Amino acid sequence: MRDLIELVRAPAALTVPGDTLAGAASAGWPAGARSAGLPLASTCLYWAGMALNDWADRRVDAVERPERPIPSGRVPASTALAVAGGLTAAGIAVAAASGGRRSAGTAAVLAAAVWAYDLSPRRGAISVATMASTRGLDVLLGASAGGAPALRRAAAPAALVTLHTAGVTALSRGEVHGGSMAVARACVAATTVVGAVSALRPATRRGTRGALGAAVSVALTGWYAVSVVRAQLAAARTPDAPTVRRATGAGIRGLVPLQGAALAAAGHHGLALGLAASAPAGAYAMKRVSAT
Repeated sequence: MRDLIELVRAPAALTVPGDTLAGAASAGWPAGARSAGLPLASTCLYWAGMALNDWADRRVDAVERPERPIPSGRVPASTALAVAGGLTAAGIAVAAASGGRRSAGTAAVLAAAVWAYDLSPRRGAISVATMASTRGLDVLLGASAGGAPALRRAAAPAALVTLHTAGVTALSRGEVHGGSMAVARACVAATTVVGAVSALRPATRRGTRGALGAAVSVALTGWYAVSVVRAQLAAARTPDAPTVRRATGAGIRGLVPLQGAALAAAGHHGLALGLAASAPAGAYAMKRVSAT
């Protein structure tokens, strides 16, 4: 079980439920109470992607990261592929049960993007864009049951998560051999843009609830920006492999306050704070099992 947990980077999935929650909240919860199942669907697809990633990279990992489950012999390659396939099917099935045909279709597109990323060469802008699209689609999955009008309302948080993920993905290319100052600086710029737009997003709402939601959104955006930019600035100064790995991890963890800011901007500051409260547990778990 420990080997399978490492294979799918299980603790990193704590950064996933906020995607669909942010999308659903921004769209007005089109699936109603069934929206609670969508974070499970996206978690299954995320774990599927991690397992497939290690299956696809098993020969490279045998040289660069021989301690990983497949090259170390702890998990057979066939098992990893079966886990990826099974979790993909489970994710689409749960999405169908939670949001109906539209959610199943969105989950299928998301799954296709995940498999396309893992099975294609990991170089160049197309690869980065493919990876970034998976997170944006995950946000839209939360709104998918409401069709086109709901998807439009969730477009803003989806775009912010997509841009953030593009920066983290580009930076992560230097986890093994080191990165470049130019890429790290570009990531700092992207994070700054995401933070600025997120801080400006909370719409003016009447009454105390709206003001509190805006305050929580801005506070969580500040947490996101400070924690991620600080790590990326370190990588811009010294883009060696350990520093880049730390910045990549900070970027992954930074998704939680960014998602929380979107929830608060949609008027759900209590849910946003609850999501944010899970961040310390996620950070601790990711120290035990690597998220990258």
